[in-house]
Amino acid sequence: MSSSNDKTRNQPGAVVENPWRRLREFTDARIGLGRAGISLPTSELLAFQLSHAQARDAVHLPLDIDALCSELAADPQLAALGEPIRLHSQATDRMTYLQRPDLGRLLDDASREQLIKLGCEQPSDLAIVIVDGLSSRAIAQNAVPFLQRFMGLLASELPECSLAPLTIVEQGRVAVGDDVGALLNARAVLLLIGERPGLSSPDSLGLYLTWAPKPGLTDAARNCISNVRPAGLPHVEGAKRALYLLREAQRLKLSGVNLKDRTEDAVIEHGGSGRNFLVSE
Repeated sequence: MSSSNDKTRNQPGAVVENPWRRLREFTDARIGLGRAGISLPTSELLAFQLSHAQARDAVHLPLDIDALCSELAADPQLAALGEPIRLHSQATDRMTYLQRPDLGRLLDDASREQLIKLGCEQPSDLAIVIVDGLSSRAIAQNAVPFLQRFMGLLASELPECSLAPLTIVEQGRVAVGDDVGALLNARAVLLLIGERPGLSSPDSLGLYLTWAPKPGLTDAARNCISNVRPAGLPHVEGAKRALYLLREAQRLKLSGVNLKDRTEDAVIEHGGSGRNFLVSE
C-alpha cells in the first residue's frame, strides 16, 4: 500500500516537503525548501526574489543621517557623546563608491580640514566612527541599540576611557576609520559599518577595532566582529566582545592578528553567530 507521501509525489505539481526543513528553525539559510516537480515552490521563489531585492536596496539606499542624529540625541547616555561630526569620503556619490573602493577609504579634503580645525592635541583613548558602508539599513537599525549597550558597559567597566568626538562618515569603507582616528589623535578606533548584504542578512552590522590608527594600515591590523543584529550576534554580545577587545588592545598596545578574541565560549552560550575574522576591503 502506498503511503500518503507516495501519493503526493505522484501528483503533478504537488509540493514535496523536505525532511531537512525542520533545521530552518535554527538558521536563516535556505535549506529544506521542498519542490514542486523539478522546481522550487512558488512561495520559496518569491521569498528569494524579495530577499534579493532587499539586499540590493540595502546597498543603494542612502543613510538618513538626520534621523540617526535625532536617535542619538534622544538617548541621554548617547547624547553625552555630543553632536556627531558629519564627514565624507573621497567617493563623491554612490556609483563612484561602488566602483572605486580606494576612494571610500580616505576622507575628502573638506572633512580632513574639519577635523584638523578641531585641534585634538590631547590624545583620547577611543574614537567611535559610524560609517554607512554597503548597508545603510544595518546602521539605521543597529547602530543606536549597539551603542546603548556598549556605552553602558564602557561606563561601568572602563570609566576612565576618554572619548574623541563622535563622527559619521558617508560613502566610507573600513579603512576610513584609520584616517579619522589619526586626525582625532585617538589611541584606538571602533568603527561601526554596514556590511555587504547577504540574501538572509541585509542589515548586518560590522565592528572593527584598530589600535594606533593611521592611514596605510592593512586589514591585518584590525579585529572584526561581524553580523551584529537581532537575528545574528545580539547587540549586547557584540558590545561585550568590543569591550573585551578594547581592554586587551589597551593592555597589549596592539590589535589585529596578534590580538585573539577569547569571548567565543560566552557568545556560543547565548546562541550568537558573530565571528572574528579579516575582511578584505
